[in-house]
Amino acid sequence: MTEKDRIRPMVVIAEDSRVQGKVLQQRLIAAGYDAEVGMDGVAALELVQRLRPDIVVSDIEMPRMTGYELCSAIKKNAELRHIPVILLSTLNDAEDIIRGLAAGADNYITKPYDPQFLIARIEDLRSMPVLDAETPSIGSQPSGSQSSESTLKVSINGNTYEVQAGRQQTLNLLVSVFENAVEKNKELHRSNEQLILAKEKLSAWNAQLESLNTRLSQLNQSMSKDLQAAARVQRSLLPNEPLDCPGIEFAWDYTPCDELAGDFLNYARLDDHHLGLYVVDVSGHGTASALLAVAIGRVLSSVVSATSLLVRTDPFTLKRVVTPPATVVEELNRRFPMDSQGGLHFTILYGILDLRTHLFRYACGGHPQPVHMPAGQPARFAPGDGLAVGWVDDAEFDEFQLQLQSGDRLLLYSDGVPEAMDANLDQLTNERMLAELDRSRDAKLVDQVAHIRQVVDQWCQPKGPLDDVSILAIAIK
Repeated sequence: MTEKDRIRPMVVIAEDSRVQGKVLQQRLIAAGYDAEVGMDGVAALELVQRLRPDIVVSDIEMPRMTGYELCSAIKKNAELRHIPVILLSTLNDAEDIIRGLAAGADNYITKPYDPQFLIARIEDLRSMPVLDAETPSIGSQPSGSQSSESTLKVSINGNTYEVQAGRQQTLNLLVSVFENAVEKNKELHRSNEQLILAKEKLSAWNAQLESLNTRLSQLNQSMSKDLQAAARVQRSLLPNEPLDCPGIEFAWDYTPCDELAGDFLNYARLDDHHLGLYVVDVSGHGTASALLAVAIGRVLSSVVSATSLLVRTDPFTLKRVVTPPATVVEELNRRFPMDSQGGLHFTILYGILDLRTHLFRYACGGHPQPVHMPAGQPARFAPGDGLAVGWVDDAEFDEFQLQLQSGDRLLLYSDGVPEAMDANLDQLTNERMLAELDRSRDAKLVDQVAHIRQVVDQWCQPKGPLDDVSILAIAIK
């Protein structure tokens, strides 16, 4: 589609978070825009060059090309520099702000942001004439160097920078910083008011402290028993007995990072010819996440009942009917909206394996893509995409297919595997996970799963994993 053919204004989004990019894209489409997402700065720049959008919204921290570099590349291009660029920034560091000025950013939105506020900023920029045609620049200057009249010298952290900042760009920056300062000031004022009230009540609270401590000790003992009971309930969501499924081998590993977790996994026969498999990851940890996990597990039962989403009885034929994967995820999205779950949401990968043809049909609700390990070939990611469950009302989910052959293996897992962090907060990454799967491809399936689990443990030393780790693998004999 060319610029002349467009009816709706076009926005290019540069965002390496798949979920955040999808959510913002849907919000913009609902507001009357066309929107395309680039998963990093390089992909976004290619979209800008091809689509010539009306505006660009870019995150700053992205692989391959940062938001600063993307903005600078746009503003240095004579055919693109008229396109306004909004950077999504925390505005916490003055040097970061100067870098944004240098890159030629037209506006800043502080994170976290209200989507409606972002859309209002887009409307403002679209209606605003472009006053500054020259691209700003920045650099550390040697002592005694001279700058032009339009150049500002800025000294930060012992470094001197020269910034050529246009009037409109500078004004936009000041407005963004001022709005952020006003909001922080309001928060500080509210905190001060609460502090005054807390001081007034402190004396009364001290009088009650001894009795409360006694009561707390009693509650802790009771809570410990309740947590142990809740943990036993959670374990019931895991495979609890061997499954007689000729031609299919199973292996799994589940390790919560706390006593109560948000992850769980399972597999079960749905009828004589179909096997259901899923991995679920509820956001957060603790009691609230565990309770939501149990509620989800109840509706993911392979037993025909009034609450089960996986199978049902046809009222006319009285035969057992298997629900398609995309329908299961869409119904979960309808039953568990984030607003009614205390802000919690979850991801899921649910699939059905046809035991006769070994065709695997699956749907992805914001969950990591499955890994396909074809016999004699390197491990690879199977296709899969979708929003997290509970984020957007009436969201639709695609169904994907993967034909498995004899000797193939399939791995479902939670993001606790590739996003496991070491002492320097560096992630294990998808690339390392695939490499470890290839390294252990000749091992037995149960040993391969154990190897991946051991890799995660070693990577996370000395503190261990900070997130739940779930791995579910099958092999076609």
